[in-house]
Amino acid sequence: MADDFLKNELLKKKWMIVGIIATLVIITVIPLSFYRAKVLFNRNSISGTDQKVDFAGRGKCKECHKIEFDRWFNSDHDRAMDIADNNTVLGDFNDSEFVHNGITRRFFKKGEKFFIHTPGPDGEFADFQVSHVFGFNPLQQYLVSFPGGRLQCLTIAWDVIKEQWYVLPNHTDDHEDWLHWTNQGQNWNGMCAECHTTNLKKGYNISTDTFNTTWSEIDVSCESCHGPGSKHVAWAEQPAMARRQTDNFDLVVKTRNIASKDLIEICARCHSRRSSIDDFSHFHKDTMDYMIPSLLTADLYYPDGQILDEVYVYGSFMQSKMFLRDVKCSDCHDVHSQELKMEGNTLCLTCHRADTYDTANHHFHKKIYKGKESDGDDCIKCHMPERTYMGIDERADHSIRIPRPDLTKQYNTPNSCNTAGCHSDKTVQWTNEYMAKWYGQKKRPHYARFLLEGRSGNLDVLPELITLANDQLFPPNVRATALSLLVSYPVEESFKALETALFDSEALVRQTAISTINQLQFDKDAKFIFPLLYDPVKAVRIQAALGVVSIKNPEFSKNQKKVLRTVIDEYTDAMTFASDFPSGRYNLGLMYSALGHSQKAIKNYENAIKIDSRFFPALNNLALLYNNTGQNKKAEVLLRQILEIYPEMHEITYSLGLLLAEEKRYQDAVIYIKKAAGGLPERPRVHYNLGLLFQLIEENNDAEKALLTALSLEPQNFDFLYALADHYLKTNNFNNALLLAQQMKELFPDNKIGFEIEKYIYRMTNK
Repeated sequence: MADDFLKNELLKKKWMIVGIIATLVIITVIPLSFYRAKVLFNRNSISGTDQKVDFAGRGKCKECHKIEFDRWFNSDHDRAMDIADNNTVLGDFNDSEFVHNGITRRFFKKGEKFFIHTPGPDGEFADFQVSHVFGFNPLQQYLVSFPGGRLQCLTIAWDVIKEQWYVLPNHTDDHEDWLHWTNQGQNWNGMCAECHTTNLKKGYNISTDTFNTTWSEIDVSCESCHGPGSKHVAWAEQPAMARRQTDNFDLVVKTRNIASKDLIEICARCHSRRSSIDDFSHFHKDTMDYMIPSLLTADLYYPDGQILDEVYVYGSFMQSKMFLRDVKCSDCHDVHSQELKMEGNTLCLTCHRADTYDTANHHFHKKIYKGKESDGDDCIKCHMPERTYMGIDERADHSIRIPRPDLTKQYNTPNSCNTAGCHSDKTVQWTNEYMAKWYGQKKRPHYARFLLEGRSGNLDVLPELITLANDQLFPPNVRATALSLLVSYPVEESFKALETALFDSEALVRQTAISTINQLQFDKDAKFIFPLLYDPVKAVRIQAALGVVSIKNPEFSKNQKKVLRTVIDEYTDAMTFASDFPSGRYNLGLMYSALGHSQKAIKNYENAIKIDSRFFPALNNLALLYNNTGQNKKAEVLLRQILEIYPEMHEITYSLGLLLAEEKRYQDAVIYIKKAAGGLPERPRVHYNLGLLFQLIEENNDAEKALLTALSLEPQNFDFLYALADHYLKTNNFNNALLLAQQMKELFPDNKIGFEIEKYIYRMTNK
């Protein structure tokens, strides 16, 4: 009864499914910019209203708004970028040298031009002219022009405070690495430009692999936030009595008397870690028409939501009580100078009562400690601890949270008492004791445990993840993060939670739901997914298109097919725009693969790998396509290549083991699936397949152990019950087989197999 069953079950699921990432994967080091907007642009002209609107330039704004202009002048926005000249370059280019890793770079001038002598794209030393400066405090970077319209960011920067050269944390001397200053990871056009200029159009051409990047002004000027101003200027230039009645003074963007969320989103398009799906336009109706905010992933945030990597404020602020209670950026920051409106606790006390919070009964710290001024009573130091980015740039965590050393002890998250420099010489236990003494023992529950355990696929937290995802009292990015973690739980409860989330009021939750459904690769129900093709938000629509095209044997009307084709085109346009990055090419590969265009998919995966040889999603899916086309040797090479780079990527280890099993190399397959089982101990399917493999090589004791592990993790799984019952039948352990058959009958009364096994046992034991 069993041999064919064992072999078929081992290979029933395509071996690479565990490695497919069927979603919009956009890998960002700093924010990306994406596709050229269709309804817009004739260079600096915008249509979409009753007449053409042009970018007028800050000179026109200054004539009437001198106070605001003067605040903006010399601000971070004003000096975000500039032409390299004697007035803008802050670094030492007077034949100075900088040595790092035994490599000596030289900075020098030729006349009025600035140069650096450094290894280039081939690893050989050459002289490169600096074309632009980038920022001015606390550091300044430098850009070099390359063929094809590229500007590349040097990863040797100038420390403005210490007045010395230093290397950025993402610096590498390997000229073949994606992060090398001459490669795409340091490309200004796609990685930086959108947030350092006004009216940027990236202008990437996928056919020629070149850029025609344009902008209106070289820095973040007035119209970056207020929108193109030609209509407003024309209105303002009329005599006062001749000005017609108009909404918002004929400005494109309303910035006064608007909801907190609307004002925050004006800032969020730059001050966020995100993936972009369109060139920014001031006429977009929703932020997710042009960008998708990053979730609280393990590479970006600690499990409790505190900042880990460089995330640019928005994702943190979304988690704060301030955001939930309609506090906006301009309540604390002057929108033109970007400076804090007040210094010290005075700023916080504009909302929070001084007699409650600016007292020793609240902070329990002395203003003078051991003869020195103390920061212990500083609201910002306590509730917005800083973290260093780009080597020397201190940035505050805008989630504005209560210090939780108890979470530090449990989940190794930071707290401002021990890890922000105040009491780094003390233990977490010491801090916890004082917190309990001051504020009591009771602590509010926190979702940190659920996100941490969810990241590792711990089955125990599945109910809590589902509850968290559904609870609208939590911030959207927290709820969406919980949803995204359901990718590790391919069970009925997850599918139901994801289908419910497809109808959520928050676009980020809907987009994450369909993205996670796509990754799970289960049989989708068109009636749930197809309506999202009509979603008002572009990010949701295009993710839904990827899901719909993978539905097996759909029955769509002529009109539905037309709608699907339109949204597929939206998806393709967005990813074509992003195709200067490996993620854009990868996403095109996903769509072409789902449409059955294997050769186009292979080409895009190969191009993704050319851009970044370490981009494992493309390596992985290219291996899948090779497998599907009978090129298993090529697939094996790619999987081994991934494991050389990422030896702890247990999903790939599992995939390689399944591929070897498909090739009937069972002894080799056992090695890899056993290793995968050790790295993915909570994944029952891995143990299940390991048990089947042990059976095939007649290691019966190990087979029983692995199958029992799978069943203990998922006791009501029919496949696991059947496989273990079959194992006991083959080893003549009829008593245990009978117990399992009876469980199968009880749990699955409509399935005849349990009854048949029971009959077989009675027949065999009655002889």
